[in-house]
Amino acid sequence: MNTGRERNKGRGQGQEQGQVRGRERGPGQGSGLAGAVERRVHTGGVELCVAELGDRAQPTVMLVHGYPDSKEVWSEVARGLADRFHVVLYDVRGCGRSTAPKPLRGGFTLEKLTDDFLAVADAVSPDRPVHLVGHDWGSVQAWEFATVRRTEGRIASFTSMSGPSLDHFGHWIKQRMARPTPRRAAQLLNQGAKSWYVYMLHTPVLPELAWKGPLGKRWPRILERVEKVPGGDYPTASLPTDAAHGAWLYRDNVRARLRRPRADAYAHCPVQLITPTGDAFLSQRLYDDLEQWAPQLVRRTLPAKHWVPRTRPDQLVSWITEFVTAKEEGDPAKQVAASGTYADRFGGQLVLVTGAASGIGRATAFAFAEAGARIIAVDRDTEGAARTADMSRLIGAPQAWAEVVDVADEAAMEKLADKVDAEYGTVDVLVNNAGVGLSGSFLQTSAEDWKKVLDVNLWGVIHGCRIFGKRMADRGQGGHIVNTASAAAFQPSKMLPAYSTSKAAVLMLSECLRAELAGQGIGVSAICPGLVNTGITASARFAGVSAEEEKRRQAKAARMYGLRNYPPEKVADAILRAVVRNQAVVPVTPEARGAHLLSRVAPGALRALARFEPRL
Repeated sequence: MNTGRERNKGRGQGQEQGQVRGRERGPGQGSGLAGAVERRVHTGGVELCVAELGDRAQPTVMLVHGYPDSKEVWSEVARGLADRFHVVLYDVRGCGRSTAPKPLRGGFTLEKLTDDFLAVADAVSPDRPVHLVGHDWGSVQAWEFATVRRTEGRIASFTSMSGPSLDHFGHWIKQRMARPTPRRAAQLLNQGAKSWYVYMLHTPVLPELAWKGPLGKRWPRILERVEKVPGGDYPTASLPTDAAHGAWLYRDNVRARLRRPRADAYAHCPVQLITPTGDAFLSQRLYDDLEQWAPQLVRRTLPAKHWVPRTRPDQLVSWITEFVTAKEEGDPAKQVAASGTYADRFGGQLVLVTGAASGIGRATAFAFAEAGARIIAVDRDTEGAARTADMSRLIGAPQAWAEVVDVADEAAMEKLADKVDAEYGTVDVLVNNAGVGLSGSFLQTSAEDWKKVLDVNLWGVIHGCRIFGKRMADRGQGGHIVNTASAAAFQPSKMLPAYSTSKAAVLMLSECLRAELAGQGIGVSAICPGLVNTGITASARFAGVSAEEEKRRQAKAARMYGLRNYPPEKVADAILRAVVRNQAVVPVTPEARGAHLLSRVAPGALRALARFEPRL
């Protein structure tokens, strides 16, 4: 490995070597980051304000902020990473507590920003390469750092979010203009519309006046209203000046690079791409051909908007930790990606599954674990929930926890939600799966039997949707709720009045909730299995019969379901697919799909079938 002194020799003539100026400041002094140590790095006529957290003996993770931000945009992510890494944040030139170049014009080129990065890297990690993380313009800069020859050996890995390489962007535009098709033209127009602010920032004087006037004052409220960005130590009071200076990032770089993109802009380190699916400024199509520029690429998608360092710090901490750790131990491009079909969609997300000790719930937890999700396995069965959590970790979940809760107990569910929020974060996917079975005619079913079924099958779902769904909505970054209904929701049966009623209610609840939450980016799916080989038959109750007869019927029902042998893993696959596709109602088994079709085209046939009484 090259030392910092050897690397400085290869940077080209005339470049000023970065220097650390003065003494380090005490924890958090002036930085807005509790526990941070601040230092000043002098480079290219400017002073950069650098903050450090964590153990300097650990691998260094360097966080580069975007526009119109300062380093405080990373505060939550930095605190989450500091337990395991040496975390470094710095205010880009002209922002926060760093000084601005004089004159401003020509002072923000990617070449000078690369000088700044190297100066900071040499100051904070002179003998080891750093793990680079960039957001927005921090990512645009970092793509330059990760692709120019003079930084080779200084970057161990790069995590990019919401900021493409200007060179890659330039080639993307040229390819679509050279060979236009209706699809390519639509992609160009779509990104052109999303880039409206770029044109505005190229106008003289007006951006500076806007930021130092009404826009600068209203910006925090705009972010809170549009992106659901929480406040705290962000944005800082320097925002108007930071934004005015940062306009030169666009003026000094965008047109020049898009017109004449570099042909050698290949990443010389592993790259993790995190793409927020709700980004208002960047099309996902920009990254379609990224593998040709970044051969060691790991893709992640996140159902969120643009400012993910503030809105989804827990998710970013999980992914960055996983990627950096894999690089330190080997090759992240081979080791990071989970093996599941939807690993790019669910990796690192927080998924809560009720009824997770067995059957469909356990299979669902395992399927999300294979996709790299963090799992909360909830059940009344303490040992069963613990086994599911343990197996989830072995299968691929970076973290998994077991929680013991009766979903019918509203107070217990409220307490669980508070604990999850405090210790694990906001749930991304909620699977309300816990349920009980009850067979018997209406006249044989007691009021107590009805209450037991509705408390779990309906009220358990209502509690989950209301308590966890409210937290999803408050976060403002979307999510998904899955409610396990049944084919019995649309297939009447004279032997299942209580069970069918509870599941039909869950189906309608899901449809109503889907309509209500659609505008907040939260999907709702009702999963309707049919005869699935799970443990519910062995524990199902039979109304109006003796205990001995109930045991006999349970055993016979279990044998029938065993002969059908439709595995719960197929239901779990349907659940993941429903979340990815945002499907409303998903009949899973062939008999469920047939009943769903008949309920629409021949309901009379279903009514005739409802009179059938199976022999048990």
